[in-house]
Amino acid sequence: MRAVITVIGKDMVGILARVSAECAQADVNILEVTQSILQEMFVMIMMVDISKANIPFDQLVNRLVTLGDEQGLKIHVMHEDIFNSMHRI
Repeated sequence: MRAVITVIGKDMVGILARVSAECAQADVNILEVTQSILQEMFVMIMMVDISKANIPFDQLVNRLVTLGDEQGLKIHVMHEDIFNSMHRI
């Protein structure tokens, strides 16, 4: 099972490291990352493997959203099934 994590916010040092550390704590494997700086905005999309996560999906979502709130970022986590369903329409 996979999920898509998106991160958007003002660029600062350590965004990728913080999100990656939160994933690592939950045993979520990062499969692919793309990131870019658009003017002064940091934009990142991650594809992650959640099949061996040591916490429920909703708890992972809450942790990442909380991290985003603390850092002034917008972090969104979507299960791959929902992502694929949205893009089939």
